Amino acid sequence: MLNSSFAHRMAVTSLFPQTRVGMNEPVKIGFLAPLTGPVSSWGLPGLHGCRLWEDWLNRAGGMLIGGRRYPVSIVPFDCGYDPEQAMEGARHLVRNEQVRLLMMLGGDTFTPCRQFLNENKVLTSTLLPSDLSPDTRYLIAPAEVHPLYNVTGVDWLSRTRPGIRRVALCSQKDALGLPSVATYRAAFEATRIDVVKDIAYDPTETDVAGIVQPMLDSAPDLLCWCTSYTPMVHAMTEYAYKRGFQGEILSCTLDNYQRLVARTSVDFMDGAIFQFPDFDDPKLAKKAFFFNRPSTFFKEYNARYPNSWSAVSWEYVAILDLWHAAVEKVGSVNPVSVLNTMKHMDTTPHAFGSARWWGESIFGIDNALIGDWPVVTLQDGRARIAEFGSIPDWLEKHEALLHRHLGKVGQLWQQRLESAGQKTGLTSRQVE
Repeated sequence: MLNSSFAHRMAVTSLFPQTRVGMNEPVKIGFLAPLTGPVSSWGLPGLHGCRLWEDWLNRAGGMLIGGRRYPVSIVPFDCGYDPEQAMEGARHLVRNEQVRLLMMLGGDTFTPCRQFLNENKVLTSTLLPSDLSPDTRYLIAPAEVHPLYNVTGVDWLSRTRPGIRRVALCSQKDALGLPSVATYRAAFEATRIDVVKDIAYDPTETDVAGIVQPMLDSAPDLLCWCTSYTPMVHAMTEYAYKRGFQGEILSCTLDNYQRLVARTSVDFMDGAIFQFPDFDDPKLAKKAFFFNRPSTFFKEYNARYPNSWSAVSWEYVAILDLWHAAVEKVGSVNPVSVLNTMKHMDTTPHAFGSARWWGESIFGIDNALIGDWPVVTLQDGRARIAEFGSIPDWLEKHEALLHRHLGKVGQLWQQRLESAGQKTGLTSRQVE
């Protein structure tokens, strides 16, 4: 059983002399994501985080494989969120660079690569679990489990704020928004919070008033933005503030929340609920066993790459941490061996604690890693973890409910394959 993390092992091994023979040939890791263009905020911050991980590991002596230490090398390829460029990048990284792990954003850029990566048995990670299906045997979602973690925010809210009985929600109609709104509907039904307004809007929609005003007119206690893209989250929140909304706000993400606080007020944003913490949060110190020095990582990241922190900044690193631990356990970088090592552990670590592989009923394959996930609230203008909610515990009670709601919007794996999938026309995570 794997019961130690990269952070723990690095701390222990650094106490002893590095006596094992070092090798010059690096272990290469591919990073295939948008690094330029309008969707670069889904990729570039992740590459920044990986560069920190690469530096830290190489300074500690590299990766220990079969009694020898190897440096690691992150090899990026900018696909610009273009499917043809993604296919070109996959071929280059696999055939020319011979990467041992391929990290991708996923979505529309994974679809053309699916057959190539599967046939070549390339261990590949995605940040979009909707990419998973029974024919993606070597694709894993070990960090980002969108939208499953959203249930923890609703569950916490129902227990701590019992006065909230009416919610108005909205989301865009695409492969990111549809599973999100279905998950929120299931979570609200489980807690008997009434959905009084439910708006699905086109991903290109910019008429914020046309979306939010009908929600306000329904007199909700809670406005839920589901997984709307960051520019829309900001625009809709500011509209609600200007219209004098006095209730609560719930959103999957709240990237660059400092800007929202500045453009509204500390009091208005106080108590807003989302799912992604800052990594200097005191409650993460107890979870550091599963992520390498989160507070130090957060501080160094912001010093090197100011004003770019988001969930993307750490999620690729969390994948590297898990992969590294499996490589050192099995003593090999062979993709099949590493994947089998990951999948056959009694417990598997991820960024927020122990987790297990799950997903067959929704994705057709147990290649998504689920465990605890933080519920985050704004307190005096700062993101702070309220608690760590358990995704497995919620699914044990309500998996059938989630399955039903996802089926209603065509987001079960069979439905996605029959309809040839649905585009994930991602937009920026940044607000100009």
